[in-house]
Amino acid sequence: MAYQHVMAAVDLSEEADSVLTEAKRIAEDHGAKLSLVTVVKPLTQVYGGLDMAAYTQATVNFEREAQLQAKEQLAELGKKFGVAADATHAVIGGPAPQIVETAADQGADLIVIGSHGRHGLGLLLGSTANGVLHHAQCNVLTVRIKPE
Repeated sequence: MAYQHVMAAVDLSEEADSVLTEAKRIAEDHGAKLSLVTVVKPLTQVYGGLDMAAYTQATVNFEREAQLQAKEQLAELGKKFGVAADATHAVIGGPAPQIVETAADQGADLIVIGSHGRHGLGLLLGSTANGVLHHAQCNVLTVRIKPE
């Protein structure tokens, strides 16, 4: 199968380079477009047990600022790997559903994502990678992130 659009899902940690290196190699091998996605978790997910209703405007402002910072960091990462700024996507939401939705919206036919394999059923994959694998409409490649 020849891929047309490879989307790398990264978390903006130092481990993103491993995922991007593999995604770029595959994109180059297939002559495919390479794009990036990162997801900023909403405060209601980060602080799930707290009532955030009283802080609605502050929450929205915080999330927008976090999204802007993520977009800037993603653009820098993209530049390092030769990805155009308009092919980078910083979105707010649950990581797995947003990765799947962004890949579908952008027409990606392969998602490349890192996996630590440290969480619950994630002893095999990791919760985000596992969610993407089970819900994506395209192929998913997990890149094993090895602990230092």
